[in-house]
Parts: sequence; C-alpha cells; structure tokens
Amino acid sequence: MKKARLSLFILTAGLVSAGYAQQTSVPLPQTPSGRRVEAYLKAFNAGESAMREFMTEQTAKDSLQKVPVEVRLNRYRQMRDRLGALDLRRVVESRDDFVSVMVHGGKGPLVNLEFQFEPAEPFGLIGIRITDVGEEDIPANPKKDRAEFIAAAREYAKKLAGADEFSGVILVAQNGAPFLEEADGLADREKKIPNRVDTKFNIGSINKSFTGLAVQQLIAQKRISPDDPIKKFLPDYPNPDAAEKVTVRHLLDMTSGVGDFFGERYQATPKEKIRSLQDYLPLFADQPLEFEPGTKNRYSNGGYIVLGLIIEKASGVDYYTYIRDHLYKPAGMGDTDSFDRGAAIPNRAVGYTRDGSSRKPNDDSLPWKGSSAGGGYSTARDLLKYILAWKDGKLGGAEQKTRSELMIAGGAPGLNAALYWDPKSTYTIVVLANYDPPAAEQVVRQIRSWLPR
Repeated sequence: MKKARLSLFILTAGLVSAGYAQQTSVPLPQTPSGRRVEAYLKAFNAGESAMREFMTEQTAKDSLQKVPVEVRLNRYRQMRDRLGALDLRRVVESRDDFVSVMVHGGKGPLVNLEFQFEPAEPFGLIGIRITDVGEEDIPANPKKDRAEFIAAAREYAKKLAGADEFSGVILVAQNGAPFLEEADGLADREKKIPNRVDTKFNIGSINKSFTGLAVQQLIAQKRISPDDPIKKFLPDYPNPDAAEKVTVRHLLDMTSGVGDFFGERYQATPKEKIRSLQDYLPLFADQPLEFEPGTKNRYSNGGYIVLGLIIEKASGVDYYTYIRDHLYKPAGMGDTDSFDRGAAIPNRAVGYTRDGSSRKPNDDSLPWKGSSAGGGYSTARDLLKYILAWKDGKLGGAEQKTRSELMIAGGAPGLNAALYWDPKSTYTIVVLANYDPPAAEQVVRQIRSWLPR
C-alpha cells in the first residue's frame, strides 16, 4: 500500500516515499566533501570519542564557535540512540559544498543526510540536515483475534516502558470505535504523575496536517489560489525573490526552496521571544532560496510558517483562532491547542530527551508556543476524532475516498507522535510519547503488523 508520511526529527523532517533498494557497498566521491562524509559515517558508528574528534577537526571554525562541540555531541547521542549504526545506501547528490546521502539506521529508519560545507577550501562542515525517509516494514504477523492482539500490544508496551524506551499512550480503533487504550510511563517525572489515556502530548509536525487542510478550506472558499505567490499576502516578505516566485502550491508540496527555521539563529534566540508566527520570520525568511521553486522536493518547516501567515491574511484572523474555529471545534477536538510554554495546562506531558544515559526535560529546545509548522498539543482520542472528521468530509471538501494508508508522524527531542489509518480495514492507530523519536513510531510499526485481518 502507498503511505503518506510526515515526520520531524531533531532539526528537520521529510515528506518522502520510501522504497530504496538495499545496497551493501556505495562509493562516495573522492573529493574533500566526499571524504568528510565518509569520515563522518565512520565516526558516527565508532562512538562518542571518534565523533568528538571528527567534530573538532572537520567542522568549519565559524560554525563551531556558534554551535560548540558539546551541543553537537548531544545531538549525536540522540541520533545514535534513535538510529543505531548507519549503513550508506545511496549517494543522492554531490558537489564541493554539498553532499546528500541516503542511509539505513540499524534500528530500522531510512534517513537522508544533507551535508553543507564551506563554499571554498578547506570545505569545512557547516551543518547537517536530517530528513526521515521512512522505515523498513515489519513483516505482517496478524494475531488471530482482538484479545490476542490486545495482550500482545500491552505486553510490548510494558516491555518498552520497563526498558525506558517508551512513555506515552496507545489507542487502536476500528470503524472509529477504540478497543485498546493503554498508558505507560510518567507525564511528569519530578511530580511522579503517570501518563493517562487523555494526557495531552506535544504532537510535533502533525500540526502541518492541520495547516495544509486549513489552506485547502480557504482555496475552496476562493480566498486563496494554489498559484498565488507569497507576495500577494505578504508584500513585505524579507526575500523579494522568494515572494515573487514561490506559490502556495510550492509551499504545500514542499517544492518551494524556502529553508528551515531550525538552525543557528533559532538556537541563539531566547525561546520566550518566539510567540507568534511573525516571530519566526527573522530565523529564515531573508535567506536565499535553496533551489528554484518547483525543481526539487525538500522538507521545509519555514514554508509552513509562511503558510500559517498566509492563512492569517486570507482569513482575517490569527492562525490559532482560525484552526480552533475551523478544525478543532468541528471535529470535537476539545483537548487540542497550541499552549504557551509557561502556562499551567492540566494533564500536559513534559517531554524528556536523552542526555547521555539519563533523560532531561526538553523545555530549552521548545519555542514559547507551537506554530503552523508544529509543536501543538493533542490527545489520542482527539487525533482519532480528527481522522474521522477528515475522512467524512466534515472539515471541508468531500468525503475522502482515498484507498491509501495514511501515516503521519511528528517528532523532536522529547516528543514523538504517530498516526496510522487504513481505509480498507478501517483500523486507526494513534501513539503519543513524551520521549525522543522513534518511541511512538516503533510502537505503531510493531503493533500494526499484529492487527487481526
């Protein structure tokens, strides 16, 4: 079955279809940048000491001053914990200042690594963009009935929780009716508050699905056209070239060339200053387009910030109000919203990210408030309601007749959310976690293989 997939991890994410053939030996170009990528993969698999040495010696000096080695090592630990050892599968693109490769993680995921280097010698490493491509499917092993499935799923969740690999909620439904709801782990470690089936979790890039649907609503109302350029709604957009060339269609399809707001500027900005969609623009919008719009597909969190601002201009209300009134309320999603980080929200899970052998709260990596690109909060029941309302055409447009499975996921340090829907079997799986990826995604993959046929 064809799957739609949306995922965010650490810095960036990908909307890409999997299906790359396995290869055992892929040569990298013997250029300065190619040899650095080869050295990176070797150091990644060798361990922290080798990675520290690589980062110290191979990173561009200016970049190392802005993002020190210890910060980079913490990201490495998160990646290593999530991915396992890396096996090179494909060289996608190679230039002196840029190399893109497809790698397979030993723990299952396929990811695209894009290495950006200095434009001239010595071609030091500036940064790495990490894009989820997908995960190799677990072979189907259906249980004979619901009772056997529920027992296996609960045993699996508790085993992961006991190993400190899962903390969160699992919901499985058929024909819209839940028949498994399981909560494990702690929503707040300091206060010893356990997760509940109605706990609110940060859902990461799943918010992009809401943003895309809101744009489609406004297109249906003829307030937006897919071919409208950015400048029609944002005449003062910081990059005039992008404002002229990039259309709504490009932004929706991730073919815009607009970059990401995660990066050095984001890290250097006090997060309490990122309170509105407009506050994100200085983090990315003045940068040159990464490619000519429509010529490539590359995941863009920045592009979905721009879409959120276009929604505001086209609708005449702020993004958060529009989404509440036109998606959450019609779908009955009473526990879903974007909350201020400092607000006292009952039953909200604290996110915990790996810090060496322990876990720490992820507050310092979060913006003050989620955005049209991600970072809102929801519950498992609310996300089930979203799928049902979308499927039945209650959120704008006709009833969905797709025959494709739907897989939407969002993740960043201390949060992972995954949603699966199969129109043929009518199964829905929602897994929400307050741990690093792939805490939720691995659960979805495993229990999906056990669904009774």
